Amino acid sequence: MKSLVIVESPAKAKTISKILGKDFTVKASVGHIRDLPSKEMGIDIEHNFVPHYIVIPGKEKIIKELKKAAKEADTIYIAPDPDREGEAIAWHIAEEIKNKKKNIYRIKFNEITKTAVLKSVQEPGEIDMLKVDAQQARRVLDRLVGYELSPLLWRKVRRGLSAGRVQSVAVRLVVEREREIEAFKQEEYWSINAEFEGSNKPAFWSRLFKYKDQKVDIHDAATAEASVSDIRDSAFILTGIDRKKRKRMPSPPFITSTLQQEASRKLRFTAKKTMMVAQQLYEGIELGEEGAVGLITYMRTDSNRISAEAQQAARGFIETTFGKDYIPEKPPVYKSKASAQEAHEAVRPTYLEHPPEGIKQYLTKEQHSLYKLIWNRFIASQMAPAELEQTTFEISCKSDRCTGGTVFRASGSVVKFQGFMALYTEGTDDLTDESEALLPDLKEGETLTLLNLQPKQHFTQPPPRYTEATLVKVLEEKGIGRPSTYAAILSTIQDRKYVQKAEGKFSPTELGSVVNDLLVERFAELMDIGFTASMEEKLDHIEDGKTKWEKIVKDFYKPFHVKLTEALAIPGKVKPQDLPTESTCDKCGLPMVIRWGRHGRFMACSGFPECKNAKPIDGDKQPVEAVESDEKCPKCDSPMLLKSGRFGKFYACSKYPECKTTKPISTGVKCPEDGGDIVERRSKRGRSFWSCSNYPKCKFATWHKPVIQKCPKCGAAFLGEKWTKGGGMTYVCVNKECDYTAEVNKEEPAAAEG
Repeated sequence: MKSLVIVESPAKAKTISKILGKDFTVKASVGHIRDLPSKEMGIDIEHNFVPHYIVIPGKEKIIKELKKAAKEADTIYIAPDPDREGEAIAWHIAEEIKNKKKNIYRIKFNEITKTAVLKSVQEPGEIDMLKVDAQQARRVLDRLVGYELSPLLWRKVRRGLSAGRVQSVAVRLVVEREREIEAFKQEEYWSINAEFEGSNKPAFWSRLFKYKDQKVDIHDAATAEASVSDIRDSAFILTGIDRKKRKRMPSPPFITSTLQQEASRKLRFTAKKTMMVAQQLYEGIELGEEGAVGLITYMRTDSNRISAEAQQAARGFIETTFGKDYIPEKPPVYKSKASAQEAHEAVRPTYLEHPPEGIKQYLTKEQHSLYKLIWNRFIASQMAPAELEQTTFEISCKSDRCTGGTVFRASGSVVKFQGFMALYTEGTDDLTDESEALLPDLKEGETLTLLNLQPKQHFTQPPPRYTEATLVKVLEEKGIGRPSTYAAILSTIQDRKYVQKAEGKFSPTELGSVVNDLLVERFAELMDIGFTASMEEKLDHIEDGKTKWEKIVKDFYKPFHVKLTEALAIPGKVKPQDLPTESTCDKCGLPMVIRWGRHGRFMACSGFPECKNAKPIDGDKQPVEAVESDEKCPKCDSPMLLKSGRFGKFYACSKYPECKTTKPISTGVKCPEDGGDIVERRSKRGRSFWSCSNYPKCKFATWHKPVIQKCPKCGAAFLGEKWTKGGGMTYVCVNKECDYTAEVNKEEPAAAEG
């Protein structure tokens, strides 16, 4: 008889089946098979918070197939991903197919390679119920928060809203950053910059560091001009040269958060897209005659650990490609943070015999870009440090007018040995970062010629808005969520319209600010960043066996429910303040104000309720700044601009009016009727819908946002997101003849724990 292996994904099943051969049957559960019900809370609060799990609608056929395969096998191996959620999936599968006469084992591997998979089968284990309990605690906590907070938002703000335990804290970060920006008071300051030339070229620029023995602190043009006047006719001596050799160490290999940050900086991928493409690389890509190959290790990890075998393989590759000088004496060791799960490795390539350019023909553009990024980062992390010589010049002013110490300073560096920089350097979030100048070979004590002297006005800048990279970074630093949840957090707060992203930067919507203020006022502890981080630690304690999951939930729920009851008892709704306008009411002459209703902003008379004059605000006709994109015009190859029009956003050629080409924004999903791109549009009433880019030739359209996931029931190319009245979300099949539906845990991402 054959052995049965059960994984989550059909792609993963295909790759593993190739490795294990004909003695194994490999089946896929297609994700979760059981979850809490969508139309009721599903938690028995009165009896120690026991969850009531049901088979996810649409999964009955899959469970039937798994049971049949289990009946025909003598040994069963359950092999979902190696994390908390994977453990929970394994437990649910085991509960559904269990048979006293069958041996059911749990196997885990961090990379889908022949060595790792065969080793896991040879050394099977049991389902880790502590991990299951930790994941169950998270699911129950998030259901309690989402299910009980949503009615409060419905009553106090507007119908259809929902809240999540972790996402709400992420929204708070964005709201508070925006208020820091709004409260920021800009201050003027000046710098004095001088261009000098010595006995050897090139000329170089320096900045005034000290003026009359005081650190430069100039805040107005008059003082700047006076300083320039004092300095201009002076003699200048190179009084100090400081040369230091330093080493620049490579960055560690990727963990989930750094992968998302770097893909955002260098590839402009969203966190969600990064994880989707990484999942494809992990589960396996068809490489011609070789078949499906898992190209990277598991991508949900917070560990910097690299196996000794992988390090030795990397050292061999580096020596062959770059030479012996590029190999460090000892393989580098990178420390992980204290809470990291060291059973995992960092994200790295599984096979060094598959370099990115060698398999480019088998990869999509996105897969190749991300694989190359992971490859380069890993190889660079195992290379020798770069060696630089940093030089600082101090130039002193010698004249009666600039009495005391007046000193200019210039810094520059020269790369003496590239080391890892021959392959890779990390991106930066610092938009003011400038490369240091190349300084000439000069001697201390020589006189310099002043070529140029310029005062330059500056203004202090507010803290920048969060990008995907910086928001993921702060979530990780503050202990909010776990590696597997970052992408879903960012996606969810945008889907709920609590934050918006323009030019790659997050800002809160008016709705997001209102909801945030209500939750901060009424649920200070729940919205506290430190409290959210401590809850993650408590989930870790459940996994470590230090505490019971029921106690963690009980300790949280009792005070939370008291606060909720108090908040529901307070009458009235929460609304944003009216915004004044320069318009006057055409009925009574009073000023018009902008108010906020259930359908968004509108113009209303300030004399309400005596005067009930109100008008819609046609936001689409307001001037909207076009944003440059990475898209190229299909006709003239010029950059395309992202613009907003009456029916939503679209791409337009930057050479308009010479070139009038426009292009809808693709969702990455193909039309099931004619293969065109599915694009987002807006109806005349402002409601989003999705339709074929070949309209009017193709009339396909849906109100449900497309999700790149095949229907497990009928095989349709994608599913759609559908919000329920309770604020939850389900996936539904876009094929009208198919009744497939599955609940999606949007109160807290149901992504795997890293």
